[in-house]
Amino acid sequence: MQENAQNENNTTQEQVITFDDLGLNKDILRAVKFAGFRVPSPIQAAAIPVVLAGKDMVGQAHTGTGKTAAFGLPSLNNINPKDGVGLLVITPTRELATQVSDELYKYGKNMGARTVTVYGGSSYKRQIDLIERGASVVVATPGRLLDILKKDMLKDFTPSVVVLDEADEMLDMGFLDDINEIFSYLPTNRQTLLFSATMPKPIKLLAERILDNPEFISITKGETTNADIAQRYYVIDEAERDDAIIRLMDSENCDKSVVFCRTKSEVDRLSNVLSNAGYLANGLHGDMEQRQRENVIKGFKNNSVKVLVATDVAARGIHINNISHVFNYHIPFDPESYVHRIGRTGRAGTKGKAITLLTPHEFKELQKIKAKVGTTMEHAFVPSKTDLRQNNLKSIVKNIEDQHIYDEACQIIDMLKEDIDEETIMFKLVSMILDKQKIKGPNSIGIPADKIEAILKRAESRGDSRGRGRSRGRSRNGGGHRNSRNRDGGGYRGNRSRSGGGNRNRNRD
Repeated sequence: MQENAQNENNTTQEQVITFDDLGLNKDILRAVKFAGFRVPSPIQAAAIPVVLAGKDMVGQAHTGTGKTAAFGLPSLNNINPKDGVGLLVITPTRELATQVSDELYKYGKNMGARTVTVYGGSSYKRQIDLIERGASVVVATPGRLLDILKKDMLKDFTPSVVVLDEADEMLDMGFLDDINEIFSYLPTNRQTLLFSATMPKPIKLLAERILDNPEFISITKGETTNADIAQRYYVIDEAERDDAIIRLMDSENCDKSVVFCRTKSEVDRLSNVLSNAGYLANGLHGDMEQRQRENVIKGFKNNSVKVLVATDVAARGIHINNISHVFNYHIPFDPESYVHRIGRTGRAGTKGKAITLLTPHEFKELQKIKAKVGTTMEHAFVPSKTDLRQNNLKSIVKNIEDQHIYDEACQIIDMLKEDIDEETIMFKLVSMILDKQKIKGPNSIGIPADKIEAILKRAESRGDSRGRGRSRGRSRNGGGHRNSRNRDGGGYRGNRSRSGGGNRNRNRD
């Protein structure tokens, strides 16, 4: 029995796939080892052999799973840097384009692959010059890329591998028409790879148009949210949102977090509220100038900003691995937005938390997300002031234990002993520490426990009855209400003209 167990263990160990097993060339493998990769992630292990074989592919995986390496390593392996641009990667935002470009540069530098990033707001001439000097990889946003192609500014632009990254985000941002037009300028004998966290119908139709007999790889296992993200929701009254989010931030000891709001004005207001509460907070939304956006994102990366308050659209392309928490100040309008929002945390194998605030009237949105995404969201209560003080006791004890003792401390103790006994001195000093705990807001926040159970039961009952109603072919609002909302504040998503969409794309791009 022991020998059989040992054999099984050895077999299991032998079955572990390494990057050496995937068929990558020595230059790419050197870059992989320099990057500190040990074993491929699930999407990398599944996708790399398919891409190396030259097949078209659709990859569905949540953010933070190593998708850039999944398409970047084998694509670089398959191109010749001396043949001009061999790899084109299209991303929804300039922030993501810059990040992907940096990663591909690291993977391809040993083989002499030069990478150029193309996006709006920068000089056309400089970007074209860099490409014509011998770029092997171009990472571009849709608006600027389409402008360059329509104006015929690039000669002999025939990439052999084209990657559409974060396809569902491009759909949400209104880029679908641009993407279709871009592919009309690209060679037909190309390898095309499409990556998306979710697969709404328009993305499936796009894949049918631009891919040739693709392989489908999905590592979501029926869920589109990351299992490394703990998801909770808190039921509150509308007027309690500010107090609730401050209390939860205090209790969670957040390292770095993103707070999602529905409108630009809400972003400005809440970032000021959090700053006044003592948090290093800053806002990010579509009305900000590009230099402002870049400064905010730079501050978030280097920790001078700890809390980023943002709209859905503004936060597209922010992929930073050490975000510990995502807060939904309001529950998002649709499941796809929820998936993208919480995907900012729990990246690269780390643990993360996603926290959603909602009122009893918003339970229908919660039920829709849970049903569509197939995710597990736990209900919890906002800690009271008393709870928070109790939770902080352990950290206070540790801080006291770790505190350096200064020489002057002995003098102060000796002076106190003249009038007060040692035990009273100790109690007074600890009480001084407790006095410094500034816990803002009322003692209790949120719907109390004696009412929440009935609310949850009513919500579940309504969800069941609506599900039965839909099965008979009836819909209460026909889906039109959802399309009337713009995620970045104002406007009507369902009524954009082509020209209006173009202007919007330039602003994002």
